[in-house]
Amino acid sequence: MAPSELLPRVCGTSPITLLLVCCLLPPGAQGQQFPLRLEVQTPVVPAGGSLLVNCSTDCPNPKLITLETSLFKEAVGNGLGWAAFQLSNVTSDSQVFCSGFCNNIQMKCSSNITVYRFPERVELLPLPRWQPVGENFTLRCQVAGGTPRDSLFVVLLRGEEELSRQPASREPAEVEVTVPVLAGRDDHLANFSCRTDLDLRPQGLRLFQNISAPRQLRTFALPMTTPHLVVPRFLEVGTTSSLNCTLDGLFPASEVQVQLALGHQTLNSTVESHGNTITATATATASVGQEGTQEVICNMTLGSDSREARENLTIYSFQGPILNLSERSAPEGTAVVVTCLAGPRVRVTLEGLPAAGPGQPAQFQLNATERDDRRIFFCNASLEMDGNILQRNSSVQLRVLYGPKIDQAKCPQRLTWKDKTIHLLQCQARGNPDPQLHCFQESSGVEVPIGIPFLVGLNYSGTYSCKAASSRGTHTLTVVMNVRAQNSHAVTIVLGVLVVLGVVTIVAALLCVFSVQKRSDIYHVNQGNTWLPLTSKQPEVVTSGENPS
Repeated sequence: MAPSELLPRVCGTSPITLLLVCCLLPPGAQGQQFPLRLEVQTPVVPAGGSLLVNCSTDCPNPKLITLETSLFKEAVGNGLGWAAFQLSNVTSDSQVFCSGFCNNIQMKCSSNITVYRFPERVELLPLPRWQPVGENFTLRCQVAGGTPRDSLFVVLLRGEEELSRQPASREPAEVEVTVPVLAGRDDHLANFSCRTDLDLRPQGLRLFQNISAPRQLRTFALPMTTPHLVVPRFLEVGTTSSLNCTLDGLFPASEVQVQLALGHQTLNSTVESHGNTITATATATASVGQEGTQEVICNMTLGSDSREARENLTIYSFQGPILNLSERSAPEGTAVVVTCLAGPRVRVTLEGLPAAGPGQPAQFQLNATERDDRRIFFCNASLEMDGNILQRNSSVQLRVLYGPKIDQAKCPQRLTWKDKTIHLLQCQARGNPDPQLHCFQESSGVEVPIGIPFLVGLNYSGTYSCKAASSRGTHTLTVVMNVRAQNSHAVTIVLGVLVVLGVVTIVAALLCVFSVQKRSDIYHVNQGNTWLPLTSKQPEVVTSGENPS
């Protein structure tokens, strides 16, 4: 079997095969025409791997072809001019030799075998917990093992982006590769890693890569300004108030830790983020033990830095004013005492009447009358705090009990209405307690509604008794209602018209008679001729320019 038949796949597929190595000829063998060839399946093998080696020659009568090596070998075949060996458990770089005899002349040739190992450890050292934006930090990658070193490179990555590529040094076996990086806002939550590239492509193999576990970076930006803290100047014991703390220019704002405290008491705060602005709000409740000046603290922490603001808050106790009536519901004519008082440092003023001094009460007395019913009394209390005047008011209403009274101005005593028309009886009564008002016709006892429109009939004519009653007594008012028929007015009008017409007729007749008398003829009687008939004497015609005879 020829050597080319022993390793057809190896020779046919490997692009680089060591076909010849220098053949050493012994002295006196000048003119040797048959060299010894050494063929290796692959000169680069993984640690612990195996490979096939073939020694061959074109010598027509070779003898004792063998392989010399310190590695474990096993003959796997031989023939005229060739011998094949399997090398196994190759753990280190080695040199192998082929030897043989041709015409009693020794032939030799050699080849190097390279062992490659992947790195045992590729690790990116921990990053800073928080990295300020605009400052440098260092990526550190540690690599242990890996051969051959000439083909080993260390690559530092931000995501998929290569930041640095450096060859691994030959010594020591464990190396550390570093690269400085300027932190930016885009680096927040970015993943950094370290990779080794064992490039064996020149040896006919491929590129082997090992990559470390990624590490995430957190960057931050914290302005030099202090937070804007808004608190009230004063807070009364037992009351609550909102505290507000704001800081702008933060990155990332969502990562800010905020703490609001009143003195030594940490407050529960609500934090809201709007862009690069953080606003924290908390509610503070003042207690008796906190009276005096307390310090409100707002602390904002981001990354490894923090900002703090402090403001003073004065907690005070403001008792009163307490406004009392000796009787809240007093019968008419009763003496009522009105009193106003407050705390020891508070000055009160009752209805414009100031107290004698701080902590002193103010009071006066009155005899309750009807006009005092529903009267509201006011008391003002003032407290001076650090040059500021704090004021508070209180009020109380007095009810005076008095008997019912019907308002005559709002309840007419005489009413004249027409039959079959709608009207409203507007009568009102006052009193405390509120009285009940009813109006009844005295003759029939029929009740007429009050304050409600109703249809008036002729039967509503008559005298009504309106009575207001309460637990304080009664009051009665008489109302006369006169209802006229619908045609009474028409009859009156007709009669009036007839009278006027009669008078006009008489006056016209008299004027006519008088006019006739003035136009009547003048007659003369001739006493001498009695036998002649009476004749009418016509008036003489007076011509123009002539005087009457």
